[in-house]
This record gives sequence, structure tokens and C-alpha cells, in this order.
Amino acid sequence: MDPRKVTELKGFVQMCEASADILHLPEMSFFRTWLLGMGAIIPPQPKTEKPCQGGCPCGPPPTSAPPFEPAPPVPSENDESDIEMDNEGVIEPDTDAPQEMGEFDSIEVTEEMMDEASEKKMAAIDALGEGDLQKALDLFTEAIKLNPCVAIMYAKRASVFIQMQKPNAAIRDCDRAISINPDSAQPYKWRGKAHRLLGHWEEAAKDLAMACKLDYDEDTSAMLKEVQPKATKIIEHRRKYQRKRDEKEVKEKQERVKKAREEHARAQREEEARQSGGGGGGGGGSGGGGGFFPGSAGFPEGAPAGMPGLGELLKDPELLNAMKDPEVMTAFQDVAQNPANISKYQNNPKIMALVTKLSSKFGAPPQP
Repeated sequence: MDPRKVTELKGFVQMCEASADILHLPEMSFFRTWLLGMGAIIPPQPKTEKPCQGGCPCGPPPTSAPPFEPAPPVPSENDESDIEMDNEGVIEPDTDAPQEMGEFDSIEVTEEMMDEASEKKMAAIDALGEGDLQKALDLFTEAIKLNPCVAIMYAKRASVFIQMQKPNAAIRDCDRAISINPDSAQPYKWRGKAHRLLGHWEEAAKDLAMACKLDYDEDTSAMLKEVQPKATKIIEHRRKYQRKRDEKEVKEKQERVKKAREEHARAQREEEARQSGGGGGGGGGSGGGGGFFPGSAGFPEGAPAGMPGLGELLKDPELLNAMKDPEVMTAFQDVAQNPANISKYQNNPKIMALVTKLSSKFGAPPQP
């Protein structure tokens, strides 16, 4: 393998690391396409370009089409709109501090406490019948503090919160009641009514349907018939726009694939035209005639017959991965400075395997 080519390849990689602008040259379109296909991220091309200084290998200014950039999204009727809904009966949410829930996890309830809690509950029901909501609320709270393990206590207090137009407080009580007894219909009923007051139509329909399933009653069924059409309307609206979003995403993906294929085909045509034209002269090089990749640019009179260009080398993933290995790069630099140093790596299978591979591409056996 010609050590000069190794040095040039290393120089190319180092130059790409120093200035990613090289990747945007027209003659490097095949390399960009390959990198994008491997999942690499190429830095965007600068908006303003400064003239090259000194011995720049860029050559003449680009004349081919610029790299593919996705088209900006076009507004369409697919953008989701707000759904029109009759919100009659919906109120502003209550923002009171959370109510007392009792020491559910730590209290030890005695028989005396249970009896007293039952008395408080009956008194609360009487106050509720008299229309004294605040008194009923206070008595239910006292009963809950005495015996916080009874689900119906929270459901009863939730019914008072509903009448006081405090749906969020009612929801908190129903959540606790359901956590204690998920098979009780009352918490679902009052939570469904609370969601209805807040305009949470889907949640209201779900809770009211569960309440009817567990213990049917006419009042709950009537409210379910009211909220179900609104919940269904919301669900259908969401599905409609989700379907449109999915269709738009598929279409955009197809466009991206189409553009990528067109870019790949264009890059291949450019590479074939470049190779059939016999390559071009490169910029000034170093090391006695060694210039800069790609193709025949590193040779004053063009590349020797049969020698692959940089494009072919960089299409080999094994070679690209090897160039990222510090040990490999160190060895190649050593050999480039003194070809006789290759003998130091005769017992290094990693280095020799890569040397053999490169030698086969250049049509020359590795030098001992």
C-alpha cells in the first residue's frame, strides 16, 4: 500500500474535522449521501461564505444543486380546530384548600368511635334534609375524622360539595371513597356529576356509566344521557384530526424518502461523471507530490490506473471505523513517515488486516 495515500486519507479526515464546510462541496455529494444514510448528522452549510485563502483544495465555486433541505410545513385544514360545545351548566372550578380527610393510614378506630361517627352521619343527613348544607358538611367531616375508613362517608360529603358548587372538593372525596371501595356506585355517581359541572364530558360519561353499571338509578341515567353525546363528539373530533395527522405524517415521510432517493441518484451521476472524466488536479500538497484527496488530486499527473478514488474508500464502513481508532491512525502516521516501519506492526493483526485490505484496493501487496 502506498503510504502517501494513507497520509492523504488521514489528512482528509483531519480537514473534515477542522472544517465541515468541505462536506458541502459539490464533488462530495456522494459522501454526504452515504453519511446521511448511515445516520450521521452533517452540520448545516454557513449562510455566508468567505473566499478561500492560500492553497485551498476546494476548487471552483459549486455549480450543482444545493443539498436537500426539507420544505417548510404548509398550513392546511389538517390543523386541529377548537370543537364547539354547549357548556350550559358548566361552572368555574373551586379553588379552596383540600378538605380534612382523616388519618386514614394511622388511626385505630374503636367501637365507640364507630358509634359516634354513625351518630354524626345521621345528624348530617338530618341537616341536609333541612337544607343546612354547611352544618351537614361539618358533621360529615367530624364523622370522617372519627372513622376515616368508610367509603360512604366520603361519598355523602361529596354530595354536599356538589350542592355547594364545589366540584373539585367532591372529586377529592370520591377519589378517596373509590380507593377504599371501588365497587360502590355512589362515589362514581357524584364524581361524574362533579366532572359534568366542570365540563369534563369524557370523564363525566365514564363515571356515570360505571355508576349505572354498579347500581342503576334514574337520576344517574338521565345525566349520562345528557353528557354522553358531548363526550362522543369530543372523541370523534380527536379521532378525525389524529387520522389527518397520521396521514400527513405518512405523506411527509414518503416525500422525504423520494427526495433522498433523488439526491442519492444525482450524487451517483455526479460521481460517475467525475470518474469518467479522468479526475481533476488537486491543490497544493505535501510530502513530495502527495496532495489532497479525493480521486486523482493527490497525484501531479492523475491517479495510477486501477487505483480507487477517495469515494470508493469512504464507502467502506470497515475502513471508516478503522480511521476512528487512535491506534490505527498512529500506526498509519508512523508508516507514512517511514514505510520501513511497517515491519513493526507485522504481529498486530488489527493493523495488518487493514493494511492488507487497503493494499488489495490499491492493487499492491503490503510492504514488509
